[in-house]
Amino acid sequence: MSFRPRMTAIIDGVSARLPLKWRALDGIVADLWHAEGRAGGGGYYLSPDPRLVVFFDDVSRSMRLADRPDGFDAAGPHARIIYVPAGMPLWSRLAEDCRFSHLDLHFDARALERRLSRSLGAAAASEAVRRPSMQDESAPVEALARLLAAEVAQPAQHDLFPESLVQAILAALMASPAEPATQGGLTAAQLRRLRAHMAQNLHRRVPTAELAQLAGLSESWFAHAFKQATGETPLQWRIRLRVERAQEALRDPALSLAEAAALTGFADQAHLTRAFRAQTGRTPGAWRRDETRA
Repeated sequence: MSFRPRMTAIIDGVSARLPLKWRALDGIVADLWHAEGRAGGGGYYLSPDPRLVVFFDDVSRSMRLADRPDGFDAAGPHARIIYVPAGMPLWSRLAEDCRFSHLDLHFDARALERRLSRSLGAAAASEAVRRPSMQDESAPVEALARLLAAEVAQPAQHDLFPESLVQAILAALMASPAEPATQGGLTAAQLRRLRAHMAQNLHRRVPTAELAQLAGLSESWFAHAFKQATGETPLQWRIRLRVERAQEALRDPALSLAEAAALTGFADQAHLTRAFRAQTGRTPGAWRRDETRA
């Protein structure tokens, strides 16, 4: 029996402006949507099958995406390329009237793992299909997706051609050396932005919601993706960076512990001492004395 996606979609204020085009392939169904919506509109989406969505329009200002119905305030700009694992619910909301088009690839989960196994190996492929991912843009993926969309809209080639395009898209997104599996649900570009932002803002408290917005994810989605990418929670990461910056500051003998705490975003000297001891096993004063002796 051929694969058919089982999507639940409840939408309001969004409608198709052209007839839906779709094409069934080996373990894949490709949908091409041309839609329009009004401000305040949106939808709820849930599928037991994994899917990949490529937007052909910049919807970063007009649309928000969240993994819970109350997550829009923490959600950042809408990404152009989204991978949604099986069973993950999503909510969308339009901030303004807009028109947009996107290509949806619905996968049979086992067939998707087989495809990824060719590049990643069985274990890594099994992990990859279970983690969500969002990407701002990718010229190669968009070019491939447009070729695939053309075949969906007006089939002209044997199925081998669109299936090869799907395989190339998967390789570019999930098996590229530039974005190794160890990055989890965050791209290298997202991690660079986060590191640069923290480096410039270690003097103040940076909440997880702010980092999530910078990455273009809801707060809960971001926390999961960040742990996958770094092995740390966002809080652990922020504290480690502040302690490392505090160590740099403490090398200045003219700087007091209270001043070092203020420079690195800690509430006070006691806060710095607790975090510093947890990270290094020593108090800031003891660490400074040992560094001076060395």
